[in-house]
Amino acid sequence: MAKKQSSVDRAYARLREMAVNFEFKPEERLNESALSVTLGASRTPLREALNRLVAEGLLTFDNGRGFFCRSLNPARIQELYEARSAIETEAMIRTMDRADKQEIMAFQDWFSEVCAADSNCKDVSALLTMDEEFHMRLAELSGNGELLRMLENINVRIRYVRMINLKQLYDSREGDMPREARLPAHQKIVDAVLQADKNAAVSALRHHIERRKGQTAQAVRLAYSQLYVPEV
Repeated sequence: MAKKQSSVDRAYARLREMAVNFEFKPEERLNESALSVTLGASRTPLREALNRLVAEGLLTFDNGRGFFCRSLNPARIQELYEARSAIETEAMIRTMDRADKQEIMAFQDWFSEVCAADSNCKDVSALLTMDEEFHMRLAELSGNGELLRMLENINVRIRYVRMINLKQLYDSREGDMPREARLPAHQKIVDAVLQADKNAAVSALRHHIERRKGQTAQAVRLAYSQLYVPEV
């Protein structure tokens, strides 16, 4: 029998979704009384859920003032991309040292299935989910659970900006996702792993991540324009 979800877990799940998608405006002070009514949660579980999100970097807390949505600025997003690059390249090094042939071939089989699904996919959200899963599965081969947890946290915190960036690429090609937004870069990484070429694998992965870092300023500007578009 599935464990019944607690009031804290329910509040946390919904608040996390709201924070990830910037349903709260950047640096906006959260109204706990209104949230309590909206979520149907009393003060204690609501506070516990909010504190979890502070620990994850999705909210901030100012003693005496309350909880706030995290900021959204290019410098901060660049820091997160740099952290992501460091985490993933370290995981790749561990993968090349530790992963056995059977694990790598299983990853290759999964990747081949994704390539077939991706070829006809025009759903930006689904493409982003595929990309995140690729990187998580690749990092999982490292056998380091702490690196995985850190990567998952980074992914959540940059997801909104990545979605904006991907939509921009998609719209600029009038619904035809540009080649660089699809799988060739992933294939290059996979090929290097299959060939047991550690230097090539690390280099391909780092380049794949950091080439998007330079687009963060524009993506953040677009994010602000969407978050603050006047309601009609």
